[in-house]
Amino acid sequence: MEFLESGAGSGWDGAVVIALGSNLAGDFSSSEALLDAALAHLDQAGLPVLHRSRWWRSAAWPDPSAPEYRNGVAIVEAPSEPSSVLRTLFSIEAEFNRQRRGRNAPRTLDLDLVAHGRLVTCAEDLILPHPRAHTRLFVMGPLAEIAPDWRHPVSGETARELAEGASVGCDARAG
Repeated sequence: MEFLESGAGSGWDGAVVIALGSNLAGDFSSSEALLDAALAHLDQAGLPVLHRSRWWRSAAWPDPSAPEYRNGVAIVEAPSEPSSVLRTLFSIEAEFNRQRRGRNAPRTLDLDLVAHGRLVTCAEDLILPHPRAHTRLFVMGPLAEIAPDWRHPVSGETARELAEGASVGCDARAG
């Protein structure tokens, strides 16, 4: 697994982008430790991590009184179809005791399929690219850190441009 600093790499057209988030450590010492373990699970599940961002922190949204979040992004190799990748992500979330108590509720682990190459699809169970990721600094900031020139499959904007214009989680910062 390679950790890339801003400006590294280009040619991200085929990138499979996974967003990771946690604000409940569960059985781990911290959300960062839980997210590190989740990265290892991606590898073990056949989604080798090629690049990853640092862990970013931000207030919980939309309820800032909930525990603070840690978020990051990984670019993985995904030899399977997007629906299979999504099932794998749900399976990993379940292994980390993810409870779906409502949209944006505190959670041990949230894994979102942000993009699967340049694929654009709108099915009942899968929308690509992720319909809200481009507005979230806690997703676009980490993505811009490792792949600033990645382009959104619909808008064509780069991760850097999307991070600069993000309207949700504007307090997000690395470390």
